[in-house]
Amino acid sequence: MTNALSRLLETRDWIMADGATGTNLFAMGLEAGEPPELWNVDYPDRIRALHQGFVDAGSDLILTNSFGGTRYRLKLHNHQDRAFELNRCAAELAREIADKANRPVIVAGSVGPTGEIFEPVGTLSIADAIIAFEEQIKGLMEGGADVIWAETISSEEEITAIAQACANLDAPLCATLSFDTAGRTMMGVTSTGYAGLQQSLPSLPVAFGANCGTGAPDLLRTVLGLTETSPDAVIIAKSNAGIPKYVDGVIEYDGTPELMAEYARLARDAGARIIGGCCGTKPEHLVAMRAAMETHVPIARPALEKIRSRIGDFSSQDDGTGDQSAAPKRERRGRRRA
Repeated sequence: MTNALSRLLETRDWIMADGATGTNLFAMGLEAGEPPELWNVDYPDRIRALHQGFVDAGSDLILTNSFGGTRYRLKLHNHQDRAFELNRCAAELAREIADKANRPVIVAGSVGPTGEIFEPVGTLSIADAIIAFEEQIKGLMEGGADVIWAETISSEEEITAIAQACANLDAPLCATLSFDTAGRTMMGVTSTGYAGLQQSLPSLPVAFGANCGTGAPDLLRTVLGLTETSPDAVIIAKSNAGIPKYVDGVIEYDGTPELMAEYARLARDAGARIIGGCCGTKPEHLVAMRAAMETHVPIARPALEKIRSRIGDFSSQDDGTGDQSAAPKRERRGRRRA
């Protein structure tokens, strides 16, 4: 499939994605429970500033402010009938900033989970989910998105529905799952399982990988599983900036720019080609990551012990596939090296 991201990947060994949307919008005044997507029309200058900060920090790919942009998420705030509008505006704002850059910047249309449970356990059918995702994707593509970017997905049904919507609309797809429960997604998908699944999706992803989760060590372990199973694929790594902590009434992430720079180097060694940050990742983290990747010459795939010693311990006994070699050791718990 010919698209802007694929063309850029043909000329670059790696691409740096952006950082956190929610974390940075909270710092701009977003209130807990407030839908960020409304800011696309109510406070567009703040969204422009978000994207500009990422581009200035060196991001080659920015995600639109549309993570909760399906009508299922928007109906929680009685804005379900504005799904197309809000997603189109989200893409237009990102496109505006990307087109002003002095280098190619990809606009990725963020598509998050519906928040619904699929049949037969829940009530949402795949057919209805496809309709909702098509509505969102149409808005994103009309607004100027280069590629659709499914993120923080946990179930096979949901990623399949998004891929089918992309196939129906001839929209290129990237897709990341969140592996946050002992190396598995909330719905039990493992890294190796996902690597196999993506090959049979209705729209073959331009790139796939992992985002969010329980910290950089666990995400890198997942990346190793993905690259081992699919060595020729373009793999995405988008880790949280450390671990969230409740400080003075707000949630803060403890990952330093130095830690995220080390994570970026290890992600390159592990085989990831699109590397960015998720929750807690600010422009200052991205500046350090960009500098690290520009000077880093990839070496051998990192052993789990190297990941543990460089950026901290793993949160679970294994990666969900039965590998026990990364079991946390008490004497190393909480260890960090900048």
